[in-house]
Amino acid sequence: MKFAAIAALLTLASGSLYAQNVEVKNAWVRASVQGQKATGAFMQITASQPTTLVGAASPVAGVAEVHEMKMDGDVMRMRALPQGLPLPAGKPVALTPGGYHVMLMDLNTTLPKDSTIPLTLVFKDAKGQESRIELKLPVATTAPGGAAPAAPAAHGAAGHKH
Repeated sequence: MKFAAIAALLTLASGSLYAQNVEVKNAWVRASVQGQKATGAFMQITASQPTTLVGAASPVAGVAEVHEMKMDGDVMRMRALPQGLPLPAGKPVALTPGGYHVMLMDLNTTLPKDSTIPLTLVFKDAKGQESRIELKLPVATTAPGGAAPAAPAAHGAAGHKH
């Protein structure tokens, strides 16, 4: 019995240390209007170890996916990243309008400016260990630094290899 309790405490302790692998800054989600079914969430993510952002979830959306927008010839294309978004160790990765972002689809509510929404990010590390970060994102119409509010930094764990 004592061994099980010690093992449980060690598991919790290692989870806490692991939870410091990823830092999220300036997170926000674009406001939506009545009837709008999709929007994007944006932020800067820095991982201390090679990690991959593999998914997301929010109760305001039926579907949340990690997406990429990029030019294909003269056409801007958006696509889901089924293998996730690699986060190299120590290098900030920007999720921005017109680039990488979390796409929130099948919205079940309007997201008014100056409200907040919950968003869970899912990561995997190089060993395949999954972790999550729970965020509260401010809803804004423009990006932080450009005019929208910056969210407090959140810390958590992550990682995944393609």
